[in-house]
Amino acid sequence: MDMVQTEKLVFEYEKRDEEGNVIGTSRAVDEVDLDVKEGQFIAILGHNGSGKSTLAKHINAILVPTEGTMWVNGRNTSEPEELWNVRQSAGMVFQNPDNQIIGTVVEEDVGFGPENLGVPTDEIWQRVEESLKAVGMIEYRHHSPNKLSGGQKQRVAIAGVVAMEPKCIVLDEPTAMLDPVGRKEVLKTVQKLREQKAVTVILITHYMEEVVDADKIYVMDHGHVVMEGTPREIFSRVEELKSYRLDVPQVTLLADELRKRGLKIPSGILRKEELVEELCRLS
Repeated sequence: MDMVQTEKLVFEYEKRDEEGNVIGTSRAVDEVDLDVKEGQFIAILGHNGSGKSTLAKHINAILVPTEGTMWVNGRNTSEPEELWNVRQSAGMVFQNPDNQIIGTVVEEDVGFGPENLGVPTDEIWQRVEESLKAVGMIEYRHHSPNKLSGGQKQRVAIAGVVAMEPKCIVLDEPTAMLDPVGRKEVLKTVQKLREQKAVTVILITHYMEEVVDADKIYVMDHGHVVMEGTPREIFSRVEELKSYRLDVPQVTLLADELRKRGLKIPSGILRKEELVEELCRLS
């Protein structure tokens, strides 16, 4: 079943002068087609200004298409009467957890979403406990979010979304403000949720190492999808990725340089273990 599907999706921003008059439009998303199946892990890559975050905001109906169509769990996001259903189906986690955390105690913050959905009190606390356990933060349930690290705050923000039981979680550069340890914590949490709850995950990022386990990658540039495929397919095209101002995982880059120097190593190496295995095979 399709969880997220777009057909020729277009979104245009209005340009205004100093008096607020519309003087033109700028196309941030340009005829994008996506097809995300239930339970998949999809990554969307692109440099700043590529349109990836604008696209992400359509999945939760924060934005609606200027042209074309976006369906989430079979519902058209442009139809006002479907807004509630769309937002119950797809939850958003943004890059700055401080913008998403509003409670003064962790468990109260996680319970805020389900409470707004009208979930009965007993069930709210059950969801809060399950969600905090799922992200490894149950021992912090009575703590103030202000005293948590960046990675811990982001895990609380994810727990708040999970407590609403969406079928799809959209993570818009969730690790951009975190150190390497925090990034690892958050990604581990997301993978665990996929395994335990079969949630569809859409990750928007510019960290290449975060997407090697994705089922499919879309690369965006100037509002267009310019590449799509599995991680191995995408990262075997090193020079093309560089042309879109994107990096590749360090081990992939090393393997590519070794191949250029005549070593018979396959393209699209994604992990250190793979490279070591190929080098041992050659010796």
